Amino acid sequence: MKINWFYLIISATLLIIFLFNLNIEVDAHGSMQQPTIALPTVTGTPMGVTVSVNLNQEDFVNVRSGPGRFFDKIGDLLPGQKVPALGKTAGGDWIMIEYPGVPGGVGWVYAPIVIISGGDLPIVEPPPTPTPKMTQTIDPTLAAQFIQTPFPTRLPTFTAAPPITIPTFADYSASSPGGLPMGLVILVFAGLGILLGLFSLLQAR
Repeated sequence: MKINWFYLIISATLLIIFLFNLNIEVDAHGSMQQPTIALPTVTGTPMGVTVSVNLNQEDFVNVRSGPGRFFDKIGDLLPGQKVPALGKTAGGDWIMIEYPGVPGGVGWVYAPIVIISGGDLPIVEPPPTPTPKMTQTIDPTLAAQFIQTPFPTRLPTFTAAPPITIPTFADYSASSPGGLPMGLVILVFAGLGILLGLFSLLQAR
């Protein structure tokens, strides 16, 4: 029997290729047998009611130890910063927030300059009003220099104006310079005129 080497070489080559592919599939299946673990799912915890600072605000927001400007300043909130809110005063003017790093871990901010979101806040009891660190005293010697005793000012004496003298005028229209009535004087002069006229007529004859 004559052996055909050509077909024998081809058959051997195909057998080697088949066995090589079979080995790769076994290794691939073996490598897939890896122990699997459950990856934890990262979920965000809701913050509830929050207080945030407007990004357009230029100044920082002061955080104080209590609800009022007479409480000490303990920190700042930056523009755009958001923190959890815990409560508010009875009037709602001041908000209590979480502020780690200070005694009690809380602080207070002025409500009109922040943005409240997430719901309504409960009313909380504010801390007691702080005692002033120093009592202002007035030096009596220094204060006496600015105290002036008012003295009564005597009013000027009032002097009455002299009485006004009103001149009087006598009516001489109804009497003559001698005290005679004007009508009588006219009659006398009229009579004398008539007599003088008659006397002139008699002399002319």
